[in-house]
Amino acid sequence: MAAILREPVCRERVRTIPRGFSWVDHRLVREHYIERCSHLALALYLFLVTVADAEGLSWWSERSLAERLGADADRIRQARAELQAADLVAYERPVWQLLPLKGGA
Repeated sequence: MAAILREPVCRERVRTIPRGFSWVDHRLVREHYIERCSHLALALYLFLVTVADAEGLSWWSERSLAERLGADADRIRQARAELQAADLVAYERPVWQLLPLKGGA
C-alpha cells in the first residue's frame, strides 16, 4: 500500500487559523451531531460559527439570518430548535451562544 501524500494541493493557499474565533469541531461528524440536524440547521450553525465572537456569541436577528440563508423566520426558528435539541446552541433573544460540545475538545 502506497503512503498517503500529506502535502497541500495548493501550497500558496494553506489555511491558517485566523485570530478571530472561527472553527468547527470535528466531533460534529465523529459523534454524529451532524446527523441530528437538517441542512438549514447546519447552514445556520456554520453561519453562527463564522460570525460569533471569541466567546461564541452573536447578535444576528432572525430576520437578518433568514435573509442571508434564504429562508423565512419560521424556518429559522425551526432550525434553531433543532440546534438547541442537539445541544449546539443556546438562544435568549437577541443573543445566540454556540455551546462547546460535551466532553471537552
